[in-house]
Amino acid sequence: MPMIIEAVFTMLACARIGAIHSVVFGGFAAKELAQRINHVQPKLIVTASYGLEPNKQIAYPPIVEDALQQCKLPGALELPRLIRQRSRLHYEAINAKY
Repeated sequence: MPMIIEAVFTMLACARIGAIHSVVFGGFAAKELAQRINHVQPKLIVTASYGLEPNKQIAYPPIVEDALQQCKLPGALELPRLIRQRSRLHYEAINAKY
């Protein structure tokens, strides 16, 4: 997840219900993400449509899909994903100011 408010809400919700969770912020390569998925054995993956870095967007769903294909965890490709669709219009408006 990128540094967005939904990341905080998700972490706090997991803590509130006592769910074991692993926080991986955006920008991780698929190989490292696959290692974490193998270790944690999640029941759900929560991510965003993209993250922002200076002068570029990084699409997270392709990274997640690549990581799931690299996983040794049985059924990794069938894991449910919750993806926060971020508005590209907002991102373009921010860049237009600078």
